[in-house]
Amino acid sequence: MGDRAPVWIDVAQLRRGLFIQLDLGWMDHPFPKGSFKIVSDDQIKTILSLGITQVRYFPDQSDTPQDTGALAQNEPEVAHARTSGTPHAAPQPPVVSETDLVGAQRRERLAVQQRSLAVCERRFSEATQQYRRVVEQSSLRPTQMRDESLAMVTGCVDDILAEGESAIRLLSEAMGERSAVHPVNVMVISLLLGKALGLPATALAELGLAALLHDLGKIQLAERLRYQDPGFSASELLVYQEHVEHSLVIGRRMGVSEDVLRAIAQHHELSDGSGFPSGLMGANLSASGKILALVNRYDNLCNPPRLVNAMTPHEALSMIFAQMKARFDTATLGAFIRMMGVYPPGSVVQLVNDGYAMVVSVNSTRPLKPYVIVYDVAVPREEALMVDLEHAPELGIRRSLKPSQLPRAVQDYLSPRQRVAYFFERVAGSDRPGAAG
Repeated sequence: MGDRAPVWIDVAQLRRGLFIQLDLGWMDHPFPKGSFKIVSDDQIKTILSLGITQVRYFPDQSDTPQDTGALAQNEPEVAHARTSGTPHAAPQPPVVSETDLVGAQRRERLAVQQRSLAVCERRFSEATQQYRRVVEQSSLRPTQMRDESLAMVTGCVDDILAEGESAIRLLSEAMGERSAVHPVNVMVISLLLGKALGLPATALAELGLAALLHDLGKIQLAERLRYQDPGFSASELLVYQEHVEHSLVIGRRMGVSEDVLRAIAQHHELSDGSGFPSGLMGANLSASGKILALVNRYDNLCNPPRLVNAMTPHEALSMIFAQMKARFDTATLGAFIRMMGVYPPGSVVQLVNDGYAMVVSVNSTRPLKPYVIVYDVAVPREEALMVDLEHAPELGIRRSLKPSQLPRAVQDYLSPRQRVAYFFERVAGSDRPGAAG
């Protein structure tokens, strides 16, 4: 290692070029190893977020003094301060065992992750409740339902456009009935995609409202005709397709804008002209209509009426790209794939070390490095932390799996969702809340 022994330094002294060691368990920090050279400011921010006050610094493995600057020049003073009783002495580490410290930090990180998930699920539930209110009261209080729905959507838009990034978060299984979960899923993903495509706030609010209301006309149909079935007769298919016009009638009664009505009218139109009800081509579709048609199809593939036909999010994205590319606007589809990543939340995967994991969160600006829950027999399922693959390259993803391909113990641990539900969580700067590795 060299002639000079490692010394303790305060985390405030960290800078690029220093070789340091974190005295934490490997599951309690997001880096591949506990000892490494700092090469970026993001690493420093992550270390500061761990809640520790000091780290070990290895002078002989760090960059030369001219590169490390004042820290290298002051190193003897730092080392002396550790052993002297002067007022300038660096703070001593807490008098607690390493095991206790690691356990406390892990519990706190788990609590942060659980709180973030609870907020997402509460807001998703509020959105589904609002949708059910619209279903029940749009005929009696149409303008009130419009205003309430627009207020809810605008709140989401404000959060998505606020400073920082957004992560797409997989929610728990039991988030409500499909008739309410589908429009909220479509609203959330459409808003994130609209932001990725650069839509302004007003257009995003109209897109979100259209997404929430796009299937409202299905309440006018018999239950068995509300979801398209390959076994429909020609007449049944025509009845099903009428839900678009029914949705427009309700939207007009509610007094929504023409742009909202246009997007609702186009949520089954396809760029190659094969959609319905008007068979419009891509050039005649609005930006919101293109987004809504794509996201609607994706969610229907993941959450079909019959669970036996459900695709994993990875399968749905792959099918759209491989077999349906011509049906969707090229720029919209490209942005959607970049945003969702190769393995969208809800995908079950095998890791390069032959382990198993489920993708639970994707940062829409860094989709190739998602957060996963890793199957680990040594960690109880309810205590499993999300692992950031950006900081754990040794846990890279090898391939996607169907839930049925998992061993029974892994299925029980990861609990793959039969139906997927999404919401977004705010991410300040380049750090993601509750990050763990």
